[in-house]
Amino acid sequence: MADEKYDLIILGGGTAGYVSAIRASQLGKKVALVEKSLLGGTCLHKGCIPTKALLKSADVLRTVANSSEFGVDVDAFKLNFSRIQARKKEVVQQMFKGVEQLMNQNKIDVFNGVGRILGPSIFSPQSGTISVEYENGESELIPNNNVLICTGSSPLPLPFLPFDGNTVLSSDDILKLDKLPQSLAIIGGGVIGLEFASLMTDFGVEVAVIEAGKRILPTESKSIANTLKNDLIQRGVKFYENTQLSNEQVSIEDSGINILLNDETAHFEKCLVAIGRKPNTHDIGLNNTKIQLSDANHIIVNEYQQTQDKHIYAAGDCIGKLQLAHVGSKEGITAIDHMFDASPISVDYDKMPKCVYTQPEVASIGQNLEQAKSKKFNAKAFKVPFKAIGKAVIEDVTNQKGFCEIIIDQDNDTVLGLNMIGPHVTELINEVSLMQFMNGSTLELGLTTHAHPSLSEVLMELGLKVENRAIHV
Repeated sequence: MADEKYDLIILGGGTAGYVSAIRASQLGKKVALVEKSLLGGTCLHKGCIPTKALLKSADVLRTVANSSEFGVDVDAFKLNFSRIQARKKEVVQQMFKGVEQLMNQNKIDVFNGVGRILGPSIFSPQSGTISVEYENGESELIPNNNVLICTGSSPLPLPFLPFDGNTVLSSDDILKLDKLPQSLAIIGGGVIGLEFASLMTDFGVEVAVIEAGKRILPTESKSIANTLKNDLIQRGVKFYENTQLSNEQVSIEDSGINILLNDETAHFEKCLVAIGRKPNTHDIGLNNTKIQLSDANHIIVNEYQQTQDKHIYAAGDCIGKLQLAHVGSKEGITAIDHMFDASPISVDYDKMPKCVYTQPEVASIGQNLEQAKSKKFNAKAFKVPFKAIGKAVIEDVTNQKGFCEIIIDQDNDTVLGLNMIGPHVTELINEVSLMQFMNGSTLELGLTTHAHPSLSEVLMELGLKVENRAIHV
């Protein structure tokens, strides 16, 4: 058993977990974190960071391939995938060392093992004591006053097409490839599937996206989804929407996978299954608590991330809200501030930015026009194309189909949401996030002086357009 009792034990050292640990340490609490693998979790090692490192390499490749448009003639170049993978690992390793340093700097004890929640016992009158099982078979008990569950999620397989790490790949598996396949089927037209479609087609892979729903990116606006789809089609990606696969339509052989699509059999060397993620809530001792689970096995929490066991909280993918690293961090900080009476601010999911790091990039916050109308808002959309913005034309004179769109409730002139597709919108969305957090108005957005030329001028023009004061559109 640990020598002393902790104020807080955190299960899971991913983004939500380690950020929460640091926040609790800032409040002067004694904190321990249990992680069975590596600090940083999925985001750092199998998700956000390595994927974006690959997307950056794809962006550089695309820039070089189109360099003549900028007056720079490149006689010859080639893709070095082994170097791309090596750079990805270097980025991850640098950030991993940074997280380790943060744990030491904030005096957070890290237990590398599998943590499970125990029920009431002689060690504690309430559930929550953590048992940590190590690789050598030994175990240790860690008593505490509070628990925060940040166990994350894992790739969800198709029942008839389990991951094999060779032909049928998860998003974890595809990051480990030592060479590029000639062809790739991507089952799932959500964020993960489309980011891999974007980078793989830039790498010269023949890509097909198979989506069971009516359209790709179902949570984004139709116009955003169609704009991205058309761009990817121009770059060589094939799409099969409204295509629900069954066991009879797929067969695996030594050379890859065959999939029956539109009454014709297509052969692919590899298949990425990106249909979603499942919460890591199994075998962590929840049966020893009062914690309730949803039908999808997500942990049910209140607005401050608190479970039915009032001293146990949960944050991140395991609660099944917006499965985004920055949202998990926000949830974790809310949990800590509520746990230790530090003026918590509950998470408003309509004010959380969402990003898709494809080419072109997609970003949104709040509701799009279809969602707002379905909720009976008196909604109206205002749109500004990026081709009206000088810096956007400088960025890419040939591809100017991007736009920024704001949704207004006409009954009270409040901003319901904003969505955009175009250059660097995953950075621009943060200005909108600040505006929404501060309850800013469109007039304030429009009257804020933006540097010229800059991409962010699109937001100034948008704010002015709502007020019928736009200059360049």
